[in-house]
Amino acid sequence: MNLPLIIRPAEASDAERISQLISSVANCCTISPTGEGAELFFSSISAQAIGGYIANADFLYLLGSFGDTLAGIVAVRDARHLFHLFVGSTFQNEGIGTALALRAIELSQAASPSETFTVNSSLPAVPFYARLGFQPQGPSIEANGVAFVPMQLATADLDYALPQSWL
Repeated sequence: MNLPLIIRPAEASDAERISQLISSVANCCTISPTGEGAELFFSSISAQAIGGYIANADFLYLLGSFGDTLAGIVAVRDARHLFHLFVGSTFQNEGIGTALALRAIELSQAASPSETFTVNSSLPAVPFYARLGFQPQGPSIEANGVAFVPMQLATADLDYALPQSWL
């Protein structure tokens, strides 16, 4: 039996599971496969840090689950910046990241319309964000043990069409 993807706001009690999911795929962001030099990044995805984001009114934090199984998470800061988007390795390439990103952007735009939306994309995720309409805003940057490409989306170009079963 296939369960539908349920996207809902994160709660404080979700912080540990969210931190574990991000940590399980975090090597996509780090320069070193061991994570060496990325201590600041790893502290920013600790359960304590995630709990702080969830409690902070400047963040929208959503999670996507199949029943009790956490598949992915998304966070938006200041209704304009895609702060976190991570999908568990067993759920990648199934449209979950797209569903989470579009829902988060849609809710952010409804709360505080903006002409642009930004993300600091991990290097492997650049093609994913490009498919959503984000454009690179410069070369890749390496800092504090992580590598990313700053990208921007003109929100007028975004189509929010999500399968009804995902809403």
